[in-house]
Amino acid sequence: MECGQAARPRLVVILLVRHARAGRRGSAGADDSLRALDEKGRLQAAALAAALSERPLERIISSPFVRCIETIEPLARAAGLTIELRDELAEGASAGDARGLISEVDGQEAALCSHGDVIAELIGHHRQAKKGSVWMLDPEHDLNPVRYLPPAVS
Repeated sequence: MECGQAARPRLVVILLVRHARAGRRGSAGADDSLRALDEKGRLQAAALAAALSERPLERIISSPFVRCIETIEPLARAAGLTIELRDELAEGASAGDARGLISEVDGQEAALCSHGDVIAELIGHHRQAKKGSVWMLDPEHDLNPVRYLPPAVS
């Protein structure tokens, strides 16, 4: 950097992760929050961690559903961060609740793992979020999607 030039501020993004593929609904019994990832989902989670391992993450926040926790665990290990569990990202949560949580993250680069219904509410129903994919959102501009990363394992 030349003398007199200001450092360019880094773009802080929110990584909005849709949980990886899980077993069929009902496979965990009556409580669907206990449904775990299947074999393909575990591969997607590992690939997700590899793809995002260079991000300067400061927080990792997840729906308390098992499939979300298992999706984000490899990334949390790689980043050396603890997963924060929040109901605002749970299946059926409102977009308003999720937006409130995102506003709490203010200025920190974070990965948030949630479900298809919550993600569709946040980014617009016309956009697709496949299981194991990531939307990079710009919190400075009303969560405008900056980039979409499809699942590394299809």
